[in-house]
Amino acid sequence: MYELFEHTADLGLRIRAADLDTLFAEAAQCLFSAVVEDLATIKPLQNIDIELQGDDREFLLVDWLRELLYHLDADHLLFVKFKVHVRADGLTATAWGEPHDRARHNLEHEVKAITYHGLRVEKKGDEWLAEVIVDI
Repeated sequence: MYELFEHTADLGLRIRAADLDTLFAEAAQCLFSAVVEDLATIKPLQNIDIELQGDDREFLLVDWLRELLYHLDADHLLFVKFKVHVRADGLTATAWGEPHDRARHNLEHEVKAITYHGLRVEKKGDEWLAEVIVDI
């Protein structure tokens, strides 16, 4: 489960999940729900594989979202489906989507950067919680 929340001139992403793999996948989906008006318009036609190193969960989450944002900016790819495996030393992931099509994809926000402000990834009871602020 994820939600967006307002944060001064930025936008916050709040994600809850039962495990870290799902948390990171939901965080990516939350990011693209901020970018695209309707995620259902994105088709999982092509995929990219991502491997990241790092043992700090918070920094790893930022790196993961930044990598996806890079592919949006550089390759104009919009993503809708994610499979993530978080390890003690990093993550491996696959993201599926398609190139931005102006006729079908109405953009909601231009996400300029993923920030460290207010960043948190923590286990609360039997679920994981993450909060990330993005610069729009």
